[in-house]
Amino acid sequence: MYTILFDGVCNLCNASVNFIIDRDTHNKFVFAALQSESGQKAIQKCKIAIPQNDYDSLILIKGDKVFKKSTAALKIASELSGGWPLFYLFIVIPAPVRDIFYTLIAKNRYKLFGRSDSCRLPSAELNRKFI
Repeated sequence: MYTILFDGVCNLCNASVNFIIDRDTHNKFVFAALQSESGQKAIQKCKIAIPQNDYDSLILIKGDKVFKKSTAALKIASELSGGWPLFYLFIVIPAPVRDIFYTLIAKNRYKLFGRSDSCRLPSAELNRKFI
């Protein structure tokens, strides 16, 4: 089981969560907003250093391993159905190079995609996918 921590007020992040849920045919992922109590507990448990209220990184947790930014995105893609695992081939590009593009989008995500006033509330059907 993988845990994905995401910015719960980011429209791009929420769209990404929906995208992952639709392609997670083997139910490998659960989700928590970084701003939520569950997200904060996961951050503390894994000893992830995040500047206060700076939720610009997607975080993937698998056991005691923590992946951030583009590495997290590629690991997630590798577990999705369809052709998405092919994107994992980009893992050969060094993370600092990949993260330049990730960071550029992350820093401008609210300007480009907007933000919500509150974290996403899952439907009753999807509630089991959120911790």
